[in-house]
Amino acid sequence: MNKTLLIFRHELLHAIKRKGFIIMTLIVPVLALIAIGVFQLILTISEPPVVETTTIGYVDEAVGFDQYTTQGNIELVRFNTQDDATAALINDDVSEYFVIPSDYLSTGVINRYTLERQLETPPVIAAVIKNFLTSNMLAGKVPPETVYRIEAPLNMVVTRLTETGAVATEQGGFGNVIIPGIFSLLLALSLMLSSTYLVQGLGDEKESRLIEVLLSSVSTRQLLMGKVLGLGAAGLVQVVVWLASIPLLLNLASSTFGGFISMIQLPANFLVLGIVYFILGYSLFAALSAGVGAISPNAREGQQLAMIYTLFALVPLWFSSLLFIFPNSPIWVVLTIFPITAPIAAMLRLGVSDIPAWQLAVSIAVLVLSTIGVLFLSVKAFRVYLLMYGKRPSWGEIIQNLRSG
Repeated sequence: MNKTLLIFRHELLHAIKRKGFIIMTLIVPVLALIAIGVFQLILTISEPPVVETTTIGYVDEAVGFDQYTTQGNIELVRFNTQDDATAALINDDVSEYFVIPSDYLSTGVINRYTLERQLETPPVIAAVIKNFLTSNMLAGKVPPETVYRIEAPLNMVVTRLTETGAVATEQGGFGNVIIPGIFSLLLALSLMLSSTYLVQGLGDEKESRLIEVLLSSVSTRQLLMGKVLGLGAAGLVQVVVWLASIPLLLNLASSTFGGFISMIQLPANFLVLGIVYFILGYSLFAALSAGVGAISPNAREGQQLAMIYTLFALVPLWFSSLLFIFPNSPIWVVLTIFPITAPIAAMLRLGVSDIPAWQLAVSIAVLVLSTIGVLFLSVKAFRVYLLMYGKRPSWGEIIQNLRSG
């Protein structure tokens, strides 16, 4: 049997038997299934929730604000004087109260009183008071439906069309962001774990001198390719399990929870691009890890060096909040094309907006070329440094040896 294939099989079996790998692979679908099951159980044994009514007092010094006292689950109770309202607040008869002064129509000032320390009025309370005042001021002057429309003038529904004018299948929205966001985080963790396994494995083999025995039977190229492909196959199994479980979990969650969950969609080409970017991203990280493992005297120092590029890959996640505001800004274009950040950035952008075909093509091409270049340098580093022990060479020495190697 081909020696590369033997190493590939050994690394694959060794990786998928790790407890960390098994837990990381199964934790997402298992936790999702547990959450769905627990929710269904709660729905079965629990009674319908009772909607609590909140009571808010008010004093009408301007006179005329006596209608529309029911606002959703908030009930407004009128008091004749502020002293009466204060006494009710102290006795917990009302949660708070507000005073409409006699000059309200000219000043627009409302005085609100509460026992709680707050930075500002909660938006729900502010909306209730605003609607109460608006409704009473317009009562009898305009039709009731006009009053309602003034209170809620906008309920915008956005429909995305294709270039032919037809309604697009994928409409976008926050429902499209959830799955790519979760997958981006899992993809980052998978890349980090795979890189860590490779660096740790090489470091342990160097420390135990097992690497000398291996190199007496196989070439450096066979050893490197077998390790990279073996760990890559293990990582691919992990990603395929996640991607395959997503549609099933979405259907199950949609039928159980309904509501917002039913609006979650998978962006177009998400499954295909997810696999493509994992394979290319892992190949790049594996090549980098192989080079780091070759120049590092032990596993601990190798993992410290590997943290440089693994943490850099998380940059798109750190700035993901800006993606919703500027999804097509030059910064995100650069992150999509830059090879180390490309897998995570591309997955995140898929959930927010369409990525132009040329950017995807350039991103994938740059990833392929970068992987080939880094792999070429890693093979050289393997040949020069794999059997070196002791202190790690300086960057100047590494560059000089790679040029001459």
